Amino acid sequence: MARQKATRRDAMGFGLAALNRLAGNPLLDRTGLRKPVERIVATATRGGFRAAGAAQRAFKATTRLGKPARLAPAPEAGLFDLTPDDEQQMIVDTVREFAAEQLRPAAAEADDKLAPPDGLLVRAAELGLTVVGIPEEVGGVGTERSAVTNVLVAEALAHGDLGLAVAVLAPSAVSNVLVRHGDAHQQSTYLPAFTGEDVPAAALALQESAPLFDVFAPRTTARRTPNGYRLDGVKNLVPRAAQAELFVVSANLEGPQGHSPALFVVESGTGGVSIEAEPAMGLRGAATGKLVLDNVSLPASALIGGGRREVFTDVVRSSRLAWAALACGTAKAVLDYVVPYVNEREAFGEPVSHRQGVAFQVADIGIELEGMRLVTLRAASRMEQDKSHAREVALARKLATDKGMRIGNTGVQLLGGHGFVKEHPVERWYRDLRAVGVMEGVVSA
Repeated sequence: MARQKATRRDAMGFGLAALNRLAGNPLLDRTGLRKPVERIVATATRGGFRAAGAAQRAFKATTRLGKPARLAPAPEAGLFDLTPDDEQQMIVDTVREFAAEQLRPAAAEADDKLAPPDGLLVRAAELGLTVVGIPEEVGGVGTERSAVTNVLVAEALAHGDLGLAVAVLAPSAVSNVLVRHGDAHQQSTYLPAFTGEDVPAAALALQESAPLFDVFAPRTTARRTPNGYRLDGVKNLVPRAAQAELFVVSANLEGPQGHSPALFVVESGTGGVSIEAEPAMGLRGAATGKLVLDNVSLPASALIGGGRREVFTDVVRSSRLAWAALACGTAKAVLDYVVPYVNEREAFGEPVSHRQGVAFQVADIGIELEGMRLVTLRAASRMEQDKSHAREVALARKLATDKGMRIGNTGVQLLGGHGFVKEHPVERWYRDLRAVGVMEGVVSA
């Protein structure tokens, strides 16, 4: 069965790849077949496909843990200081350089092709972003929780491109959940794969396409069976869904006290798991797709954190904080782009920045961005010290949603007609920033 799924998936992938290569052949222009072939490619891409989950490695426990490996809380700081320490600054500088040299130049093509460029995510994995958050007992280098560092990394990546940043950070969201809430068996089985050179594509799938979607009341259901659980439902806007080997999925779990949201580990090769294409308005470089769960049988060991609500709540808050950090990074990219533009663009014999209506809008972007960063970093600081942070995360999410989208819109307006065309990246950043207010899961701080 697994071989048949892989064959169907490979055939589909080869077919789409062949169509795309054919569409780029100059002979089509001479033979008059350009338009028909382009229509076929467009239909295949937009209409989507359905395929079995990606062929995955055999996840097996490489070490035995007597108890789950957890990261210790960060030491309590006497003062709230936004200045990164030397280690954080080195990490941020490295990631910022990678984002400028690798993500930013590749972003436009990824947006057009609905996928990251070949090799980009392999180069991103070489940064070792997942290893830092994994305890030493299972092959990582982490010793304490580092939510502030994670926020700074997400911000730096999003300054390059938000969609590609999501694609890069998606595996870390899965490893973070397993580190914080996985049991000894789950950690020893899955975490070692995230510490090597070949980090698996993975995704934290909480999002669903439903009116007034409530992440704490998923429509995906989990029914108890004699051998474990049976999942049915659809998750949408899952990054790199077609390539992912491992998912952490939310579902409404039936129990003696009624239904409650719970998290499950789902390997992509499990029977009943399939993927559909789902291009979106933004985050197009993340290659989002639908994860379809049709009568998926899971063992009892797939349940994370015993299905406790506080575990699910912690994962949701961590995700929302990471989205706030991504919004800060992209908003900073907008600011850095519009400042030289309005200073160099002339109208009526002077730079447009000399007009108060323009200057005040640029100033507002800077003010709102600093407010977003302050609240986001404060929430991260409290989170990593294991202090209460529900209020701070909620404020960061609210500011990122409202101000982030406003900053994207203002950036488009400040460029005038240029803000509406793809020659400038601001229109893409605006589309990406709109995702912050609707997305759940995917990334983690």
